[in-house]
Amino acid sequence: MIKEAIYHRPKNNFAYAYDKETLHIVLQTKKDDMKTVQLVFGDPYNWKNDEWQSETNSMVKTGSTDFHDYWFIAIRPPYKRLRYAFICSDESETCFYGESGIFASAPKNIANYFCFPFLNAADVFQAPDWVKDTVWYQIFPERFANGDESLNPEGALPWGSTNPSTTNFFGGDFQGVMNHLDHLESLGITGIYFTPIFKAYSNHKYDTMDYMEIDPQFGDKHTFKKLVQACHDRGIKVMLDAVFNHSGYYFPPFQDVLENQAQSKYKDWFHIWNFPVVTEPQPNYDTFGFVASMPKLNTENQEVKDYLLQVARYWIEEFDIDGWRLDVANEVDHSFWRDFHRTVKEAKPDAYILGEIWHDSMPWLQGDQFDAVMNYPFTNGIIDFIAKNTMAATTFKNAITKVLHMYPRNVNEVAFNLLDSHDTPRILTIANENIDRIKLLYLFQFSFSGTPCIYYGDEIGMSGGHDPGCRACMEWDEENQNRELFTYVQTLIRLRKTEPLFGNDASFRFLYADDNTNTIAYEKYDEQKRLIFLLNAGEKEANVSNTCIFKATEQVNEWSISSPSNGVKKECINISEPLTVPALAYRVFESKK
Repeated sequence: MIKEAIYHRPKNNFAYAYDKETLHIVLQTKKDDMKTVQLVFGDPYNWKNDEWQSETNSMVKTGSTDFHDYWFIAIRPPYKRLRYAFICSDESETCFYGESGIFASAPKNIANYFCFPFLNAADVFQAPDWVKDTVWYQIFPERFANGDESLNPEGALPWGSTNPSTTNFFGGDFQGVMNHLDHLESLGITGIYFTPIFKAYSNHKYDTMDYMEIDPQFGDKHTFKKLVQACHDRGIKVMLDAVFNHSGYYFPPFQDVLENQAQSKYKDWFHIWNFPVVTEPQPNYDTFGFVASMPKLNTENQEVKDYLLQVARYWIEEFDIDGWRLDVANEVDHSFWRDFHRTVKEAKPDAYILGEIWHDSMPWLQGDQFDAVMNYPFTNGIIDFIAKNTMAATTFKNAITKVLHMYPRNVNEVAFNLLDSHDTPRILTIANENIDRIKLLYLFQFSFSGTPCIYYGDEIGMSGGHDPGCRACMEWDEENQNRELFTYVQTLIRLRKTEPLFGNDASFRFLYADDNTNTIAYEKYDEQKRLIFLLNAGEKEANVSNTCIFKATEQVNEWSISSPSNGVKKECINISEPLTVPALAYRVFESKK
C-alpha cells in the first residue's frame, strides 16, 4: 500500500455541498493501489457512554488517470455537520486516514478525523438551473448575417466575397441575427453567446471604445432590445461578452491619458509604468498580451470599478440579457469579480456568469465569482483524441477523468463545453475535413456533463484555420451547406433534451479504453438504468468483447464498430429512433444493482 499517495482536503473538489442536504466527498489514491475504500462518519456531537457514534459506507471508484484513482460517496448528514475518515484496504492491509494522518486502527479522538463543520445553505454553489439544459450557439456578429445594409461600415465588402482578414468588414448586424432565428430554433439552440457588441474600432470588437453603446454597424439599442425579446419569445437565452480586463486604444479615458499624460484625471485607470506614455516601439503600460491598442484596466481603482459594475447592471436591467461571458477573466483581481458577482446577481439572480479561463479554475469557482468557465481542458482532450487522432485512448480517458474530478459535480454540470471558437481553428479544418470525425466530436460533446456550445457555421460544415480564417461569413446558401450534418446535430440535441441520461441528469464513467484500436466505452447512469457508448476514433474496424465493458450477467453479442477513416455507417441501437452514426454503438440497460 502506497500510503503517501492517499490524499484528501475537506474543501473545494474533495468535499463540498452538492445541495442544501447533500455532501459529496472524494478521496484520491495511487492508481490500482486500493481494493476498497470506505467512509467512516458521524455527527461530531453524537456520543454515547463516552463512545463516538459512527457508521461506515463503501465508496465508489469514479475514475482513474495515469497516476490516481478517485473514490466518491454522497452523504446526507441529518444535522448538516460531519466528522469523517477513510478506511483504505488493499490485498494485505487496512489503514485509517484522517486529518491527523494515517492510523493502523480507528482513532478514538475525533480531532483526528476530517471535519465538515456545517452545511450552510448560503455556501452551496448555485449556478442557474436553466444552464444545465441549455445548448449554446456562439455568434461572431460581424460575420453571421447582414440584415440591414444601411448600417454597413465604410468599405464593407459583399457578403462572403473574399476571405476574412483582421481588418475587413462584411456588415453582419442584429437584424441579420433576427432574420435567421428560425435556423437556430430548428437546430434546437436555447442560448446565444455573442462576442462583443459594444462600440469598438475593430471587426472583432474586443477593443472597446464605449461600454454603454452598441456598435453602430450592428444597430441601435432599440434593435438590440427587439433581438433579445425575439430570442426570449423562442426560449433562447442571450449572453454578452464583457471585456473588462482591457479597453481599446480609442476608449476616451485612454485618449485623455495620451493627450494630458501625468495630468490626466484618468491616469490611474490604467497600469502605467512611467510618463510620458508611449505606444511604440513597445508600450510602457500593461496591456492584453503585448497589444498596445488594448491597455489593461486597473480594476482596483474605485472609479474604474464603479464604471464597469454600472455597465454590468445596465445591460441586464435595461435589456434583460441572461448572462455575461468574461474575457481574459483570470487576469482581473478576485475582489473585482466578487463585486461583479454581487452586482449581477442583485440585478438578475439567475444570470449566468462565465469566465474565460484556459486552466484549472477552482479559485474562481467558489460560488462568489463565476458560475462556470470555458472548459478548454475538455476541448483540448477531445480535439487531440478524435479530431487530430494524435492521442491514445487511455490518455484521453485519463485526461477527461481528470477534468471531471477537477471541480465539484454541480460545477461540472454548468461547465461551458466548446469544440472551437473565434480564437481557434474550426473543428472541420482540425479534423482534416473528415465529417465522420466531426460527428464523433459532437456525440461525445452532447453526451458529456456540462452545457455544450456550437460555433456558428460548424453545424453546416464550415471550415477555417486560425484567426482570421475561423471568422468567415456564415454560409446561408443551403446548396453549399452540409444538411446531413445539420440533421445529425439536430438529432443529438433532441436526444439530449428528451433522454435524461444523455444530458446532465446522470453520472459519467469510462468503462474501457484500447490504445491498439483507439476505441473507448463509457456509460451515463443513474440508479435505474445505464446508457453505454462505444466510440472508435482509430483507423480500422474494432471488435469489443462483452467482458471488457459489461458484467457477465448481461448477455450482449460482441460489438463491431467502424472507424471514421473507412467511412462505414453503422446503425446504432437507439432509445427512441434510428440514427445513422459512424463508429458508434450505444444501448440502454437496466442497472444491475
